[in-house]
Amino acid sequence: MATAAPRWAHVTTQGHAYRNGIFDCLSIPGFILLSTAAGFGALARDAGFSLLNAVTMMATFYALPAQVVMVDQLARGGSVLAGTFSVLITAIRMLPMVVAIMPQLQAPRRDLWRQTLAVHGVAVTGWIEGMRRLPAVPSHVKLSYFLGLGGGLVGVTVLGTIIGFEAAGSLPPLLSAVLLFLTPIYFLLSMLATIRGVSEALPVVFGCALGPVFFLVAPGLDLLLTAVIGGGAAYAIARFRRSAAGQGGGT
Repeated sequence: MATAAPRWAHVTTQGHAYRNGIFDCLSIPGFILLSTAAGFGALARDAGFSLLNAVTMMATFYALPAQVVMVDQLARGGSVLAGTFSVLITAIRMLPMVVAIMPQLQAPRRDLWRQTLAVHGVAVTGWIEGMRRLPAVPSHVKLSYFLGLGGGLVGVTVLGTIIGFEAAGSLPPLLSAVLLFLTPIYFLLSMLATIRGVSEALPVVFGCALGPVFFLVAPGLDLLLTAVIGGGAAYAIARFRRSAAGQGGGT
């Protein structure tokens, strides 16, 4: 069972824990989010969205893949309904994260509204940092701490969006292009960093291979087709490998 770290030895108030959470978001993960949010801000401006649109999407979606998908769909003339459906598909990945972290955020029933707010901070970075840091936080202030951490990360992404949006209009074209590519590069590097075997590598390989093909063949459905076909093929191959390994082990 994890024990409280020295920095938590004298923390007894919810406010102190909340401030610690905000302070912890101002670290390397927060800087990465700031940079990638700047990439999204530049992308939104390039796609013709207003600053208010971009900031509202960042604050409410708080999941860069969902925002990129929505911007991509609307910029191509797709309907809001199609974009919403695509965003819903990308958001399904958040459910296991919420289920995994909620036992750390137990609170009295009267604090249900605070737990609901905390769930909004569960994206990849918030989840990773929460799972890494929460075991050392005293149980009675875990929820307040994560509210500070998650809220701080949301604030960082909003700030990054504003910076990227404004900078994209004043920087040289080359630097604006760099901002635009920060987001996809970050996602690709994050996926590569988490690969632990063939079954995890296959979706990335199929996505990189099929994405450009479907962009040329079916521009309006490229992301969906890449996810369904590439992901389905990767799942089928991984399942076949596990079945073959099981049969081989039994002979």
